[in-house]
Amino acid sequence: MQNPLLEAIATMSNPLLIAKGDPLKVGKECLILPSMANRHGLVAGATGTGKTVTLQVIAERFSKIGVPVFLADIKGDLSGISQTGVEKPKIGDRLQQLGLTDFQFASCPVEFWDVFGEQGHPLRTTISEMGPLLLSRLLNLNNTQEGVLNIAFKIADDTGLLLTDLKDLRALIQYAGDNAKQFKTEYGNISAASVGAIQRGLLTLEQQGADKFLGEPALDLMDLLRMDANGHGVVNILAADRLMQSPKLYATFLLWLLSELFEQLPEEGDLDKPKLLFFFDEAHLLFDNAPDALQDKIEQVVRLIRSKGVGVYFCTQNPMDIPAKVLGQLGNRVQHALRAFTPVDQKAVKAVANTFRSNPMLKVEQVITELSTGEALVSFLDDQGAPGMVEQAYILPPFSQIGAITPEQRQQIIQNSVLYGHYKEEDDRESAYEVLKQKTETAARLADATAAKVAAEKQAEIERKQAEKEAALTQKQAEKAAAAQAKEEARIAREREKLLMDIAGNAGRAVGGSFGKSIARGVLGGILGSSGSRRRR
Repeated sequence: MQNPLLEAIATMSNPLLIAKGDPLKVGKECLILPSMANRHGLVAGATGTGKTVTLQVIAERFSKIGVPVFLADIKGDLSGISQTGVEKPKIGDRLQQLGLTDFQFASCPVEFWDVFGEQGHPLRTTISEMGPLLLSRLLNLNNTQEGVLNIAFKIADDTGLLLTDLKDLRALIQYAGDNAKQFKTEYGNISAASVGAIQRGLLTLEQQGADKFLGEPALDLMDLLRMDANGHGVVNILAADRLMQSPKLYATFLLWLLSELFEQLPEEGDLDKPKLLFFFDEAHLLFDNAPDALQDKIEQVVRLIRSKGVGVYFCTQNPMDIPAKVLGQLGNRVQHALRAFTPVDQKAVKAVANTFRSNPMLKVEQVITELSTGEALVSFLDDQGAPGMVEQAYILPPFSQIGAITPEQRQQIIQNSVLYGHYKEEDDRESAYEVLKQKTETAARLADATAAKVAAEKQAEIERKQAEKEAALTQKQAEKAAAAQAKEEARIAREREKLLMDIAGNAGRAVGGSFGKSIARGVLGGILGSSGSRRRR
């Protein structure tokens, strides 16, 4: 037998029952109009007052009429929306108290997402899609450093460099810093100090796990806008327990997702129901220390995204955590109990009370501090878009399970999904890192070749000069040797000449002496000979 309440919810034109006043006090039903759900909303209250169950109830009611939902699961409790609920004593008491006799438990179609890829399908985006504004906030850059980051993105655009992951951005920043003089005239000054600050920020971001969600394949937004075979909207749950350990990373990532929806979805005008309901839990993190430029962007996105058919619901402990310009655009409100222990708390309670359309039957400022768990002050927009009179009511129990599911149940849902494996493997195609690395390597090879050529020419010049020096030395030595040889030859010639002259002189004396002796002998001999001859005769 079909559940009449579910049948009513399944009719998209019907208002959705979210809360109901105590019948003993003639409490009214609090109905949210699907056609007014894209006027945004607020779910607020102190810890432990029932905000998570309220999120679950709103999400599953819209899922039943075919509206996809995206929400961040900070504690893991919202995963129970994937399972059919079971009656428990407290739930039974609440159903009896509110007179809900036709209530039937049911589950919702769910996709689990996780930027770290551990508790759901990996959810990624690229550096280019994130853009310099959000990255500047993520890196906590000052104005000068943000200017350098903007210059880097402009250089990437002008040179056709694709930025997908952190290593691409690091390579780009290094390239811009190394060629700062070249870019100064066209883009402006790129200081080494700013480059260093950005690089340090990127290293910190990587240590926080940002390299897991900055890359490809990037999320296809259409995967968040699906319905199941029964026409029920898929509830997309982001596992955010680990992501919340880096609050700024969490807030910036969700803001990016919201911005992408705003930029990519077409204008729809007024619809019978939203195309997507987007819940932003721990919304105060979005605005903490956000620069004016970023706050202006947030205000613009919230103001205009409703024309794209997206309803944004901020969830926070205190509505005063949200800037007045944004708070004023949140038409559908559920306010759980606030605590007023200090004068500051009391002032906040009074300010929150004044944001509701007054109800003469309620002392709102007093009631806010007295609400029990699961009880809230509720004000939804009417069919003219005007805030309804605030009512004190109990949030209905969810159709689905309250509390977290087991890791085994989660894994089974992930593996049975049509998206299973689609985003699992990272795609590292050629991008800025590879292009700049190749350019650097080419420049290095060219520099090496040039250096080698210069070295070779220098060496050749040295060898030429050495050869000339050696040739000159050799010639000088040859000339010296020749001169020495000539000198030696001249000396030998002189000695020979002297020797010859000496020989000639000796010979002359020898001849002269012999001749004289011959004459003497001849003369004497003749004398002596004649005498002797004569004597012999």
